[in-house]
Amino acid sequence: MRILIIHQNFVDHRHPGGTRHLDVATRLVAKGHEVTVVASTVDYLTGTQIKAPRQETYKGVVIKRAWALPTVQKSIAWRAISYVSYLPAAWWTALRSGPADVVFGTTPPVFQLPPTWLIAKMRRAPFVLEVLDLWPEFAIGMGVLKNPVLIWIARTVEQFFNHAAKHLIVNSPAYKDYLIDHGRQADDVTTIVNGVDPEMFEPDEGANEIRRRFRLDGKFVVTYSGALGMANDLSTIVRAANLVQDDPDIHFLLAGDGKERTKLEAEAKALNLTNITFGGFFPKDQMKNVLAASDACVATLLDIPQFKTPFPNKVFDYMTAGKPVLLGIDGAIRKVVDEANAGIFVQPGNEQSLADAVRHLKANPDEAKAMGQRGQQHIVSHYHMDRQADRFEEVFLKVVQRKSRR
Repeated sequence: MRILIIHQNFVDHRHPGGTRHLDVATRLVAKGHEVTVVASTVDYLTGTQIKAPRQETYKGVVIKRAWALPTVQKSIAWRAISYVSYLPAAWWTALRSGPADVVFGTTPPVFQLPPTWLIAKMRRAPFVLEVLDLWPEFAIGMGVLKNPVLIWIARTVEQFFNHAAKHLIVNSPAYKDYLIDHGRQADDVTTIVNGVDPEMFEPDEGANEIRRRFRLDGKFVVTYSGALGMANDLSTIVRAANLVQDDPDIHFLLAGDGKERTKLEAEAKALNLTNITFGGFFPKDQMKNVLAASDACVATLLDIPQFKTPFPNKVFDYMTAGKPVLLGIDGAIRKVVDEANAGIFVQPGNEQSLADAVRHLKANPDEAKAMGQRGQQHIVSHYHMDRQADRFEEVFLKVVQRKSRR
């Protein structure tokens, strides 16, 4: 089976960000399928040009990079311009990538879907769409998208592609409910939650280097990893750091970057915080050492109804690394952590709740260690990437066989 993936934000293990699609693709290649990815020349997390050939084979996956403007981190408007610039280049690159038995696209961003849908039409191949968050509902809930006309346009575009796809994949059960409520049949939607590769989280001597680099020796380190964006409610972490300043052994490490970093650093400076470090992004293959250098890990999102639905990948990474989770997110992901008894739920947006949980884990190291071990065992047993890749293969084979019968 020849699988074409058009994914502007695709990254490999040498760059920061989620590698769900690379990890699936390499396993599909190992099963004998051919996988080609049309990615971007821009690293969407750092906003910089990716220093890689326009075409390379990485772990058996053919990666072709379509040109895009490196402006994703300047502003919302410039981010949209960068995404739009990718459209014609992605279409042209995909057009020259040869025949495909199935064409796979993912959203957000929605901008990469027009060339994906068009190429699927031109190749007469099934179009499979993966919905990784409920755009534009998240933007509306956060207050980013307010104009009624733009909301109508966004929802119309969303519904067009959701119904144009032969099959839909979601990474949260709540998203499947949403799609069914908006007109898709249950049989046309498959839930494939985030998976993990345990080998990616086996630490080496790099963990000690992380502690030395950020002067964390002897500290109880609480790590947040990922984008520093508006949705992530990181001001709560800054305020929690302020509440535990009386304990010099507690330190927060924010391993990420994003548009909110300047604002967060200003907040930390205004509070005269010395117990929080902004470490910047780390490539995926270095995150194992960042997490190994941590004693607990925290995940937060804004307290809005829409954010009760996601399955944040960072929580799976924390659990795979064997770290107790401080979870400032209610809803679907809380069920995963609670089921494994792998952490402490803290009320979203409540810095006192987070500070109290940090103090509790520091005072009870055996309990914290046991939480981490239970989380690791649970994730490896239920969310191994091998299983998730099998499910992707099943979906792709299903749509290809359905097309053959027709």
